[in-house]
Amino acid sequence: MRPLPVGDPGDPDVRSATRYLLWLAARTWPSLTAAIAFAILWMLSQALIPATVGRAIDAGLTARDPDSLLRWGAVLFGLGVVTGVTGILRHRMAAFNWLAAAYRTVQLTVRQANRVGATLPKRLATGEVVSIGTSDINHIGGALDITARAAGSLVAVVAVGVILLRTSVPLGLIVVVGVPVMMLIATGLIKPLQRRQQVYRDQEGKLTTRAGDIVAGLRVLRGVGGESTFAGRYRTESQELRSAGVRVARIESLLAASEILLPGMFLVLVTWLGARFALRGEITAGELVALYGYAAFLVSPLRQLTEAIDRLTRGHVAARRVVRMFTLEPEFTSPAAPVTAAPGGPLVDAESGLTVRPGRFTAVAARDPVDAAAIADRLGRFADGTVTLSGVSLADLDLTAVRERILVADNDARLFSGPLRTELDPRGAGDGSIAAALDTASAVDVVDALPAGLDTAVAERGREFSGGQQQRLRLARALVADPETLVLVEPTSAVDAHTEARIAARLSAARAGRTTVVCTTSPLVLDRADEVAFVADGRVAAVGTHRELLRRSRAYAATVTREEDQ
Repeated sequence: MRPLPVGDPGDPDVRSATRYLLWLAARTWPSLTAAIAFAILWMLSQALIPATVGRAIDAGLTARDPDSLLRWGAVLFGLGVVTGVTGILRHRMAAFNWLAAAYRTVQLTVRQANRVGATLPKRLATGEVVSIGTSDINHIGGALDITARAAGSLVAVVAVGVILLRTSVPLGLIVVVGVPVMMLIATGLIKPLQRRQQVYRDQEGKLTTRAGDIVAGLRVLRGVGGESTFAGRYRTESQELRSAGVRVARIESLLAASEILLPGMFLVLVTWLGARFALRGEITAGELVALYGYAAFLVSPLRQLTEAIDRLTRGHVAARRVVRMFTLEPEFTSPAAPVTAAPGGPLVDAESGLTVRPGRFTAVAARDPVDAAAIADRLGRFADGTVTLSGVSLADLDLTAVRERILVADNDARLFSGPLRTELDPRGAGDGSIAAALDTASAVDVVDALPAGLDTAVAERGREFSGGQQQRLRLARALVADPETLVLVEPTSAVDAHTEARIAARLSAARAGRTTVVCTTSPLVLDRADEVAFVADGRVAAVGTHRELLRRSRAYAATVTREEDQ
């Protein structure tokens, strides 16, 4: 599997989740290294505090030496300052690493979505993509965030072990042996946690997709009385997700409990042994105080090491989902040596026998609407087919050039959030083009009703607009683009007859002299077309004007008048 080709030579090799996390770490190595260095100083300064307190007790209080007490007090103050400063810097660098990893993942996800294009919704559910931007980036960022504290904690544990070995070999051995044993116990929970988290994430993505579908189709569900059915399905899947979450929480609770229990047991053991050694005179009073300080201090790095295991596991699971998206390949790509098709040539679909002559308004009326949609997809090279433009196969053309010259606009297109002006005119054609397109699409009243007109912010998916209003705005957006060839799929299916008649009359005039293909069975639109191609069983069965076909073809008449074909 090759690296993700998103335009940057430093883009990730996405063969595995581990490689992706390492790539993120490499991209932030200056700040990551700084965070680790600050974390080590932060933890070491804390680790030396118990030893400093012990020396102050032995050399200052026990020996009644004010100078030594003052000197070690100054050292203690200095360690406190170092701890405070390095703690702030460590947190600042760790937060930067979190943000860098999380939002670099978002950037790559968006770029990959643009690269894959129409292939993405076919291969990956909407909930999967949404989960990347909502939960997975948090876990991936957390995996880089914890590395600094984990490194600092590990160095601190080693330093304390060395100090304790110099103070008391048995106590030092407890640290040297006990810490790896605790880590092994915590690591034993990782495999089942990873597996259950993966199941939970997959079900979460499916439920998010289900919720999005229900919200998008709520009006339709209410119209057909399907609310209760879909609500029941959602409730069932929600309970399944809850059960999966409980299974994850069981393992996480054990891991969280181990973060408290294991260091706590370690603290009790070390303190008890230290007290016995002090009573036998094997260690001094200052060393006993220092020993207790070490035992209390070790609770923090040990908990952080356990937390690191948990966060790295979550980050690895999240990275798997991201990698799964990154490895998607678009169905259609540009050829190695693209050719150029001359402008003003016919667009021919060999599979259906459709020939779209340049500069004309051609309508495609299919007995089965699926056939018309399939033709539109082939004409725009969104599906396989033998289609030529000016005698040149679309497969031999640069894909970007095909997208610029042939625009396919169907009812699956969405309105994005943001100012309506930008939504209708992303390329900056100007307000004059927008006004003309709105007039053609009979959508002037939609904009006039908005509080700020074209400057009004559109909500996600344009949910503040009705189905008919959304359809007219999508048509206006396609008209503003003004492509060489415009392919419209049922552009008036959600509007009333009067609006449909206005759109049909204005569309033919607005696109005069340019190639326009409309897939529809609306008599109002068909009557305005220069030529109508009637498609039956996937093939063009008759060609002519709307009125000619009504006289010549009983099947065509039955299709456009919604009557049974006798």
